[in-house]
Amino acid sequence: MLMRKRKFAIIGCEHAHIEIFMQEMLALGHESTGIYEPNNTQLAKFFADKYQIPLVNDQMQLLQDVELVGSSAINNEKIDIIERCEQLGKHIMVDKPAVTNRRDYERLQAVMKRGKIEIGMLLTERFHPAVYTLKQQIDQGVLGELVSIGMRKPHLLNPSKRPAWFFSKERCGGILIDLLIHDYDLLRWFTGSDVIQSEGYMAKRTLPEFPDFYDTASVQVLMEGNVTAQLHADWFTPSQSWTWGDGRIFLTGTEGFAELRLSGDPFVSDKALVLLTTNSKAPTPVVLQQPRETITGDFLLRIESKPSLLTSKDIVLATRATIQADEQIRIIHMGRGVKI
Repeated sequence: MLMRKRKFAIIGCEHAHIEIFMQEMLALGHESTGIYEPNNTQLAKFFADKYQIPLVNDQMQLLQDVELVGSSAINNEKIDIIERCEQLGKHIMVDKPAVTNRRDYERLQAVMKRGKIEIGMLLTERFHPAVYTLKQQIDQGVLGELVSIGMRKPHLLNPSKRPAWFFSKERCGGILIDLLIHDYDLLRWFTGSDVIQSEGYMAKRTLPEFPDFYDTASVQVLMEGNVTAQLHADWFTPSQSWTWGDGRIFLTGTEGFAELRLSGDPFVSDKALVLLTTNSKAPTPVVLQQPRETITGDFLLRIESKPSLLTSKDIVLATRATIQADEQIRIIHMGRGVKI
């Protein structure tokens, strides 16, 4: 992709996810003028040293000198940075989630409606070769009409290496908003329809010192067109696992079934697998396809008003779906029943 060289800065470097944006921008020939991060200075310095980017103490000066911003600030602080970027006319890419509650979702929606800047989010799963390949199979009708979707996303917690804000529902957003944002985006992408309703349970079994940190979420979702989905996320990946999370996606259609093993199989390979069985074809692995662009390249296309795989509408509707699901979830307190 040939584009003119752009300058970008990192405002907020609390999570390593932002390296995706940094790495892809630099690989495309763009220039970073600095990293601003007042709290997690260890991570910021690591990236500064790795990519030879200066650490900067003056956030406003850094913003003045660039066209684009990347941010992995504390989750409930990102909306302030997004609004600041709008005031200054700077496009911004954030890691997920962009907001953690209804009030801030409405602020995000308002910025997007005004349309003065483009907002990107690192919803990277659309750009995962296995997921992208599955989408092509769906679009080609290989599975027939979609009937149901299942997604399982266990994660490795490693609490000693997490910052304190991560365990705060207010600041982080919690397991459903933080993790299932990917799944709600994929539901919309796979089906081409929107969420009608979500209901389910969120539970806590660990870390009593963080009373509003929940470690398990299971949700049932009804999509337009009556496709049903089951979403599950937890923080219980064992420390001896071969991967930080054995993510699986299951799709059932009227003509076939597909399973994605996003981290492969420990007895075969750590490469992602797409297994496909249809009424006309026995179980077989599928050759993975690469998206034409990286998620960052796709965002730059949107800035240039060109067609993109992930749109601002996709981001705002996936965000809305997670906020609504979080508002409707029932909470299980171990030994104390269910809180409605």
